[in-house]
Amino acid sequence: MQERWVEFIQDFLITIHENIRELKQRRSFADPEELTHIEAKLLAYNEILSALKSGAAEFKIPQDQLRF
Repeated sequence: MQERWVEFIQDFLITIHENIRELKQRRSFADPEELTHIEAKLLAYNEILSALKSGAAEFKIPQDQLRF
């Protein structure tokens, strides 16, 4: 079961990183109204990554195991 959780978290992290990459690309040609939305989403995604990293550190889970 633990292996499934690791796979789940890794998949989740991959999705978050893909979304961040896509938003950064969109940011370069976004209009001002969309830019505010993109910046807010980037901030939220980075907060999620930060929370996961600090949680992993608290539980002494090696970051390389989760591929941050």
